[in-house]
Amino acid sequence: MRPLRLLIEIAPVTTVVLLIIFLVPVVVYGLFSRAALVQAPENASPARFLTGILVSKLAVALAFVTLFAVTQPVFAEKWLLYAAIWWGMLAADEVGQAVSGSSTWPEAAAGIISEAIYFPASAFVVQLLVAV
Repeated sequence: MRPLRLLIEIAPVTTVVLLIIFLVPVVVYGLFSRAALVQAPENASPARFLTGILVSKLAVALAFVTLFAVTQPVFAEKWLLYAAIWWGMLAADEVGQAVSGSSTWPEAAAGIISEAIYFPASAFVVQLLVAV
């Protein structure tokens, strides 16, 4: 399949996945913030902070859906394994950020919890909606 055609075909699914992987962390981090475990960065406005997160999550959503579409013969029936692979990659990144000091352990925990929710949810949606 041609790359541009693939991107056009998966655009609606990517949008749904983007909503999932953007909104879940907003809720989880909101709960952690409410419990005073994390706080928004002081050096950026809330709009700028959320825009940065949205751009980052857009990249993840696009990669998540595109790679699933390309590997669909392997993962169509194993969508939970696909989600687990993605969760493992990003959970390791969260731990690495906490170890390096670029984020706190509560921030890493919030990220890992978010990813444990949004990757399976996204994989379930993708396996239902992607028919390439």
